[in-house]
Amino acid sequence: MPFYSFTHYCFPRDTAGQERYRSLAPMYYRGASAAVVVYDVTNVDSFSGAKGWVKELQRRGDPNVVIALAGNKADLESRRKVEFEEANAYAEENGILHLETSAKNANNVKALFVEIAKKLPKTPPQPEREAFPIMPQQQEKSNCC
Repeated sequence: MPFYSFTHYCFPRDTAGQERYRSLAPMYYRGASAAVVVYDVTNVDSFSGAKGWVKELQRRGDPNVVIALAGNKADLESRRKVEFEEANAYAEENGILHLETSAKNANNVKALFVEIAKKLPKTPPQPEREAFPIMPQQQEKSNCC
């Protein structure tokens, strides 16, 4: 269940969808412009878990968040348990992106982020500013001497 937030650049450790981490998830995706929900194409349970995370994002996340569903381990075709067509149909029904990737050989990883970037709302560039501007101290005026 890694959530990759482009707004906050949070890359929490993969929790493998463990239920005990579910209460922490909102702090990672709050204010996120995009989220990537990853499932393992060789594991039906991970796809079911990914569906739950998509619902969670749709229910509690920003209504404009771009959600991408990434089927990882696409290089393990002989061990596949989740068919591309099934995952793609789910993605289409829910209005989210879907790509199959392989972290092992980097197949489609860049394409996934390019597709997400294409869906992000265009905003005018903001002028650069210091994170913590330092204001010069002003001399206090004294009424004496």
